This record gives sequence, C-alpha cells and structure tokens, in this order.
Amino acid sequence: MWLGTCGFDGCPTPRDIQTFQPDQGGRILDRYNRVMGRLETVRRLNVPLTAVPEFVQQAFIATEDRRFYQHGGLDWRGFFRALVTNLKAGRTREGFSTISMQVARNTFAVRRYPARSLRQKLTELRLSRLIEHSLTKQQILELYFNVIYMGNSVYGVEAASRDLFGRSVNQLNLPQAAMLAALPKAPSAYTPRRHPDRALARRNLVLGLMVKEGYVSANRLKGLQAQPLRIARDEYRPKDPNDSFALDAVREFVDSVIRGGTSDIVDLTVRTTLDRNAQIAADRAIRRQASAIQSEAGRRALVQGAMVAIDPRNGDIRALSGGRQYERGTFNRALLAHRQPGSAFKPFVYAAAMAAGYTPSSEVDDDPIDVIQGRNVWSPANYNDDYSGRITFRRALIKSANAATVRVSQAVGIPRIIETAKRNGIVSQLPNVPSMALGSLEVTPIELVTAYAPFANGGFRVRPRLVKSISTADETPIWQEEDIREGNHIPVMTPQDAYQVTSMLQSVVDYGTGKVVRDYGAKGLIAGKTGTTNSGTDVWFVGYTPTVVAGFWFGFDNPAPISSDASGGRLAAPAWAEFYINGWREYAPPTAWNPPPGMSMVRIDPTTGYLATEWCPATRNEYYKPGTEPTIQCPVHGPDMGDEQNPEWPNQREWSNDFGKKIGKALGKIFKF
Repeated sequence: MWLGTCGFDGCPTPRDIQTFQPDQGGRILDRYNRVMGRLETVRRLNVPLTAVPEFVQQAFIATEDRRFYQHGGLDWRGFFRALVTNLKAGRTREGFSTISMQVARNTFAVRRYPARSLRQKLTELRLSRLIEHSLTKQQILELYFNVIYMGNSVYGVEAASRDLFGRSVNQLNLPQAAMLAALPKAPSAYTPRRHPDRALARRNLVLGLMVKEGYVSANRLKGLQAQPLRIARDEYRPKDPNDSFALDAVREFVDSVIRGGTSDIVDLTVRTTLDRNAQIAADRAIRRQASAIQSEAGRRALVQGAMVAIDPRNGDIRALSGGRQYERGTFNRALLAHRQPGSAFKPFVYAAAMAAGYTPSSEVDDDPIDVIQGRNVWSPANYNDDYSGRITFRRALIKSANAATVRVSQAVGIPRIIETAKRNGIVSQLPNVPSMALGSLEVTPIELVTAYAPFANGGFRVRPRLVKSISTADETPIWQEEDIREGNHIPVMTPQDAYQVTSMLQSVVDYGTGKVVRDYGAKGLIAGKTGTTNSGTDVWFVGYTPTVVAGFWFGFDNPAPISSDASGGRLAAPAWAEFYINGWREYAPPTAWNPPPGMSMVRIDPTTGYLATEWCPATRNEYYKPGTEPTIQCPVHGPDMGDEQNPEWPNQREWSNDFGKKIGKALGKIFKF
C-alpha cells in the first residue's frame, strides 16, 4: 500500500496536514507582498466550525458518515456493507468513503491520480489514516466543510449556502441544511436549480436519515418534509472590487509559464512588480477622466482609456489599466491597442537631433511648410495656424510646433529618427514617411511608455517586467525572473542626450502644452509630452519622473473625433496628474536629474538661443556637450530697445513671433497671384 500510494512521491507530514488551508484561488501579491487578487475565481469561503450550526453538522454526518466519531479514518462496517451490496448488484451501487477519506480526496489527493482508480482509493485510505493521526475530529470536520465540492463550481458549505439560499450558513433552517447535505453524493444530479423534484426528494431523504440517527424527533418529520424548496434567484458570484486588467495580464503570464506542467494554478503564489496603491489610483483616474470626456464627446460610443506606468530604473510595471470598464478576459488596450501617438512621438525627433549635434537652443523656422512626396505635397499645419517664426528647439517642443518639428526631422533624416525610436523600445513598424515625425504611426501604450524610459534614466533601454516569481502554496519555487535580465539596461542614448531631451520636456510641463499637470498640483521633477492626432481622435500624455514613466491614452475603440477642441493637454494630462498625486509615493530628490559630468553651463537668452547679455529680458542656464555651446551674443536685445530683466521668459512678448509674422506678410504680398 505504501509503494502503491504516495510512498515515493512523499506523503504529507503531520505539519503539512495541520497547517493546510483550503485554497481560495491562489494569490497575486504586489511588490510589497500585499494581496492584490486571485489567480482564479474559486467559489469558496472558508469558515471556522463554530460558524456551522450543529444541525448542519448533524445533517452531513447522518448522510455521509454516521460512524464518523467511532472510526479511525476507515469505517470497516461501511466497507463490508458496500462490498456485499455491490457484489449482489454486480456493479458499484454504494460507496464507503468516510468524511476523513473525502477530506483526503479533496486536499492532498486532489487530481493526483485518475478519479475512481484503485491507486486513488488506496491513496485516500492511507491519507485518511494520516489525517486522523494529525487532526482532531473537530478539525477534520472543519476542513471537510470547507473543501467539499457542492456543485455549480462551489466549494464548501458557506459558499453553497450563499449560492442556493442567498444567506450565510449560520442563518439556515433545518430543511435548508438537509438540502446542503444532499449535494455531496452527486452535486450535478441533485442541484435544485436544474432538478428541483430530484433535489426535493433527496432533501427529504436526508431529513429521514437525521430522524433515524436521533438528531430530529420523528413527529417533526412530516412538517419538515412538507416545506417547499425555495432557492435564491441569483447565484453566488464573488467579485473582487480591485480586480483589474493588470491582474488579467498576470494570469495570462502565469498560464503561459505553467502550461503543460504539473502544478495546479489555483494553488500558486505569484509575486508581481505591481504597486497596489498605484494600481487603484490608475484605474480610478481612467474611469473618472473617461467619464468626464464622455460628457463632452457628443457620441453614444463609449470613450475608452488605457495607461501604463513603469519604473524607468528597471522596467518594472507598477500599474496597468486596459480600459474604462473591467471585465475578466476582455481586450487589454494598454498592451494590445495600436493607436497613433501624435505629438507624443516628437521627443524621438528631438532625441535624434541631439545625437546629431543639435542643442536645445538650436534654431529652426516655425513657418508654413510644404513637403514634396512624389507627386503629392504634404502641408502640415500648426494648431490653430499659430506660427512663431524663428524659434529654438526647446521653444518648438514647448509649443508642440508641427512645422518646426517637420523641419527638424527633415534636417536630421527620417531613418535616423526611426533608428532612435527603435533603439529606445518602439517595436511596431515605423513607416519611412515625413508625417512619421508628427506621430502618424501606430504604437501600443506599453511600448511608447517603455521607449520614454531612456529619457528618464540617463539613456538605458529597459524591458517591461510584470511577474517576479511563481511558487506553490508552500513556497516551493516554480519560476523566478533573474535579477539581471537579458536585453535590459542596454545603453541606447548618451547621458548628455537623455539629459537635454528631459530638460526640454521639463519645460513642456512647466510652460507648455503639459502645464495642466502643474495646474492640478503635481510638484517636483516632472517631464512629459502631450499628444493629439488629426481631428482629435486620440489624446495622450506621457509624463515621467526619475522613478516612474506613465502614459495615458483616451479615445474610441473605433477611431473617431472626440470633440472639436480635443487635445492631450486638456483631456489626458489631468488623468496623469490625478494618478501621480494620489497613487505615487516614490519621489526623487531635486538632484536626480543633474547634468551629466562633462557638460558645460552657459547663460543664454532662452527666446533666441544666443549668449545672454545684460539687456536680455530673460536668461537661463543651458547645458551643452563640449563643442556645441553658442558663441554669439544675443543680437536682438540691447540698451536702445528698453528691455528689462524678467525671469518669466515664456510669458514675454516674443520678438521672433512678431518678426516672423512681418516677414510672412511681406512674402505673401510678393508671391500673391
């Protein structure tokens, strides 16, 4: 018997038996080992024996194992009685499983061997003896009431009581208790929802057995059996209010790891990189902002949203939301939806420009532009046809100027921009067309956020990670991610280029299209970029700090304009601010984005990009790679122009804007036909 059961496989020790807890669906833990949810929805609620009324206990004992308190795991009387009955019938008509054997079957022997096989039955016998030696009768009974299968994917008497009667087991009456005790023999055959007549007859049989065993007086039997069988209209479906698209992604990953293995998915403990507080804040921000956008969208279709937040230092996913309304197994937009990023792609244009030797104070014309594409002419326009004339790269990114960005992309070259984006982490196809510089490609939220990480961490590509380890309930490792992972922390930008791009994107948040983040109260080191596609179909905001990169997208599943004045700054940035303020606690010191060693500081006029003089109305410190510093003093401001110092340079009158408009009018007159 020892060889034929669990001898070589290893039987559970007394400690294993004493510490066993019925599984409730596996555990998904966040990075701080806080429970976030379950791998599987197991319809079970564990309760102590004190929560199960005595008459409920008696109903099960009378039906399943009337000599429970007399035998030591195997009821020999029941065994020989069943043997004789089955031999007379020529087939199996009666079983001899005791409550202890059923506990063994539903705990340590579950799915171990083929059902109803001789080896499984021998294993149950051996395990029942071990259980009887390790636990008291009361402990065995408590375990039984929590592990027994009750049909309709329900385990245990508490979940079954809620499923059938809509109330806890300690609120049942005697006929309802008898109905529960009627189920274990054949749950699918006696389920009252599908077979009410059969279930009623079985319930009344149980009541008769209770009378026979002396648990109920005989004069009550007819009255109890006459009571109608009333079943709750709604089934018991436990819901976790914190279940999310992020946990769905964890479940899919775990399933891919253990597929074909011997481990039971419901018994696993999964440790993730998620932050429970950040995840709750992310889901709330998506719901609230999508609802706010819906009120002005003017369409019956549902406005959707998605977000991903990762740690730029190692690629760990801290929060992930794939839609406005979560349902198990639905489309996860954060991982799978390909949408145009619009201006949120522009940082890669300027990153390529920094690598090519340009600087944040390099100048570019922000005037209407025509780009010839074969026989066609592409004429990208600025938002509201607002042009600034000659401006710096920093100012062009602050204003998200399309015309200026296209000129930068033409100077740098589209292939170099594609190479930069690919190195950073964009994996989708990038078309070699001029409009690509303005985000006319399609990416998923997770790859766009991942590609921003090198800007935040000093130039290193990271690989997103969601799961750190998978282990069994007793902490036996099944799978573990290595600390040093292949393809992670590969340098793709120089620290100097990453610093310059981040510096420009900080200005976007402080003074430009991303200033909404500051208006909502977000403080500290923040850089980012808004994104809006043609006709306001997609709106984005990708913002980052030294400790988190988070991207938010909103739009319709079937692309359509959101509203006439939709923009990433107005519609997506508020969600980022809400998430950051309410869900993020890892703030970086003010020195986290200090200039890398070797860069030189120069005092410049930010409106012109030239060396500042005492007459410039605003000045700022700009950091340059050696050999790229400006050498000419500002030729615009001087003692005869009445300029005074004012540090709020983005709010000053822009000389280049006025000058550019005058030149534009003059050229219009010259070339007017």
